[in-house]
Amino acid sequence: MHILLSNDDGVYAPGLAALREAVKDLGDVRVVAPSGEQSAVGHAITLSDPIKTKKIFRNGSFFGHAVGGTPADCVKLAACALLDHRPDLVISGINLGPNAGISVIYSGTVSAATEGTILGIPSMAISIATFKDPVWETAAHVARHLAALILKNGLPPRTLLNVNVPNLPLARIRGFAVTHMGESRFVETFDRRTDPRGNEYFWMDGELEQYGEMAGSDLQALNDGFVSLTPIWFDLTNRDALPVLKRWPLDRPAAWPVA
Repeated sequence: MHILLSNDDGVYAPGLAALREAVKDLGDVRVVAPSGEQSAVGHAITLSDPIKTKKIFRNGSFFGHAVGGTPADCVKLAACALLDHRPDLVISGINLGPNAGISVIYSGTVSAATEGTILGIPSMAISIATFKDPVWETAAHVARHLAALILKNGLPPRTLLNVNVPNLPLARIRGFAVTHMGESRFVETFDRRTDPRGNEYFWMDGELEQYGEMAGSDLQALNDGFVSLTPIWFDLTNRDALPVLKRWPLDRPAAWPVA
């Protein structure tokens, strides 16, 4: 089995190293990840510039390829040009910080797995629900367990698995929960500052606000100490809105010129 690992925290991120160590005995594991931080870039791809790559060695051994591009670039490049074999599985992570609720839209971690799914490769994104003092061992154990299941059973068509792991010792994890995306939004704040030359600039900060029905959501699962497993597809159509739009008076306006 050929396993491709990527992320959005960069090729030197400790979560990526923990993931590689966890799954290295499941097959031929290759790392293709951004050369630097690419958090919250979403599904951006590079079109106007060349994509540079560099081989990375750690402790004297080959670790993987650093890519001067986005997480989606990494997976696309790896699967289509860089690797000798097409991956049987793409895993993106282990991300520092949760990718639950609205965070999925912004996440480069999820987008790397989304790109794998677009290419027809079973793909999983995995994140740990903390920004400090991560218990990498727990998330790594979860990643290995789920990777083995996916390699054996596959995933439903047009589906990527978005996994969020509570930042707890393994013994305190209550189990797995199959979830939907919770309803949430970021409430942003902008810290206004001035540089030494008098130019104004801003630092963005904010907090995640939850709303709506939380039961059965990824956010609730994390709050309750469960690993959240959310099947995701990238059709963003709001199907509940289709009948509403079809009732609009959309006849061709009389004022339009005849072709």
